[in-house]
Amino acid sequence: MAAPHYPSVAVRRALRKLGQDIRDARRRRGLPAAVVAERAFTSRPTLRRIEDGDHTVGIGIYAAVLQALGLLDGLGLIAAPSKDEVGLAMASERLPERVRLRRKKGADNGG
Repeated sequence: MAAPHYPSVAVRRALRKLGQDIRDARRRRGLPAAVVAERAFTSRPTLRRIEDGDHTVGIGIYAAVLQALGLLDGLGLIAAPSKDEVGLAMASERLPERVRLRRKKGADNGG
């Protein structure tokens, strides 16, 4: 049996913020929890756990709730290359100093 996973403080903080943002989005739309849970094919207690930032709820259920709120597109952008500042910086550091065209073997140099 696998050991239970207990996430770091940073992960718990991020999930708590996500849950609060989901709760706020639901309220801004004037949607009761029961309606959002039904649209996401989940239960009200599970939606409550999501809004509390519970790390044991599967990402698929989080995605279903985001879809029910019309916010699913944002999920696909979380790790988009344009948002990956560290990866872009690392790629820039690996750029060559000079770029030269390669000559074809047997090419006529005379023109």
